[in-house]
Amino acid sequence: MDKFYILTNSMKDRDLKVTGQIREYLDANGKEAIVRTEPLADGAALPEDVQCMIVLGGDGTMIQAARAAVEQEIPLLGVNLGTLGYLTEVEQKSLIPSLKLLLDGNYEIEERMMLRGSVYHGTHKAGSDLALNDIAINRTGSLRILSYHIYVNGSFLNSYSADGIIVSTPTGSTGYSLSAGGPIVDPKASLIMITPICPHTLNTRSIILSANDEITIELGEGRKRDEEAAEAAFDGENPIHIVTGDRIVIHQALRKTKIVKLSKRSFLEVLRRKMGADQPGR
Repeated sequence: MDKFYILTNSMKDRDLKVTGQIREYLDANGKEAIVRTEPLADGAALPEDVQCMIVLGGDGTMIQAARAAVEQEIPLLGVNLGTLGYLTEVEQKSLIPSLKLLLDGNYEIEERMMLRGSVYHGTHKAGSDLALNDIAINRTGSLRILSYHIYVNGSFLNSYSADGIIVSTPTGSTGYSLSAGGPIVDPKASLIMITPICPHTLNTRSIILSANDEITIELGEGRKRDEEAAEAAFDGENPIHIVTGDRIVIHQALRKTKIVKLSKRSFLEVLRRKMGADQPGR
């Protein structure tokens, strides 16, 4: 790798000290680096010859980078300046040794599946977007339970009375889905999870489906057969307004996010460290 794009969350690296360390190290080793400290919009024009994006921040910055870089299939290396940082690979204390591993070619590229969701008003396609973590359909307006009808591959699955529905990738299992009671899944897995948000029932659990399944969620009528309103958000961004009768069709995206892995730690080791769990007998 010879040309790098450094994306920094300037709220987390306010004095750009860490950004400067990375750029100086790359310069000293004859590499080219472009620095950006402003948010990167989805589909932003990136230099075609960039071979790696180094992302400084937390999982939110990594997700933003993934959505912008996926079309060019640029691999991402995350430097954790946040808290948990499930998506980030490098901690500040190991920054220079990690960069050395990268430049020496001692890394692997791990692919993470993404989702594509398309919102339809009748037969009209109102919008479409990608998500690395999840696509969430949430109520808007008044605080009341909404009705969501779920179809898988065209067949009716279930109806939920809930605040919302989260459709998640394995990568997103440690995000919003986990907060809503969903399971933790190895991010290298290939599957799709459906998790209701605050369902109005006692026995509702997440549903795990094949990555090849197509999920359709239709917003139902209110209790008095009135029109309800909600919105579909893609990794918490770019919400699309939906009303009763509208539907969102979700399936595995054609593209995948590429994550640079430098360590040999398994996902379970990373999970244990992030959760602060001690081994028995210690």
